[in-house]
Amino acid sequence: MPSTGTERRAASIVLVNPNTNEATTAMMADLGRASLAEHPAATVHGVTVRRGPAMIIDPAALADSAQAVIERIAALDAAAVDAVVVSAIGDPGRDELEVRLPVPVVGIGQAAILEAAADGRKFAMATTTHELAGSLSALVEHYGCSATFHGVFLTRSAPLELAADPDEQEAQLREATEAAVAAGAEAVIIAGGPLSETARRLRETSSAVIIEPIPAAIARVQRLLAR
Repeated sequence: MPSTGTERRAASIVLVNPNTNEATTAMMADLGRASLAEHPAATVHGVTVRRGPAMIIDPAALADSAQAVIERIAALDAAAVDAVVVSAIGDPGRDELEVRLPVPVVGIGQAAILEAAADGRKFAMATTTHELAGSLSALVEHYGCSATFHGVFLTRSAPLELAADPDEQEAQLREATEAAVAAGAEAVIIAGGPLSETARRLRETSSAVIIEPIPAAIARVQRLLAR
C-alpha cells in the first residue's frame, strides 16, 4: 500500500550504556526491547559510551562516566531520539540530560527506586559492587525514597570475580536478597545494569519481590511517552 504521508515512525528509545562493554550494551538493549509489550510502536536502540571502564565498580568511575554519557547522546541525531534510558544503576549524567533534552530521560536507578518504593513499600538493594554502596544509598535519598529504604546488601565476592562466574553471581545475589528480606525489605532491587540477566532469573525463582531496573525504566518511559 502506498504511503499516505500520515504514518508516524516508531518512537525511538535510546538506551545508553555508561560502560564500554559492547556485549553488555547488546544484552541490555535486548532486555529493553523485550519489555516493550505495552508500547509496541516503539523501538530500543542500544548505544555505548566511547570512553571509560568496561565495568563501573567505584565512585570515581561512576562520576567520570556521566560526561561520557552526555557526550555520547550529544553525538546522536536529536531528531531521531524520543526518549533516553541511562542504563547504569547510578544514573550517571541523567540529571544533566534531563535539563538539556526536550524528551524523557530515565535512569534505571531512578525507575527501580521509584517502583520499589511505590505506596510506601519497604525496599532494599542487592549488588556486587561493594564500593558503590554509598553512592546507591545517596541515589535513594536523591529521589526522596529514604524513609522506607532498608539499605544495600552485598555479595561476598567482588564484581569482576562474579562477572566471570554467572552461577556464583546468581547464588551470592540470592543470598544478599534473602538477607534484605530478613531485614524487613518487601522488595529488592538487583542493582546493576550488567546484572540484568541474573535479576531476571532471580525474579522467576525468588520468593521476594524482585525489581529489575531495565524493565522498570522501560515501563517509566512508556508512561511518559503516552502523556
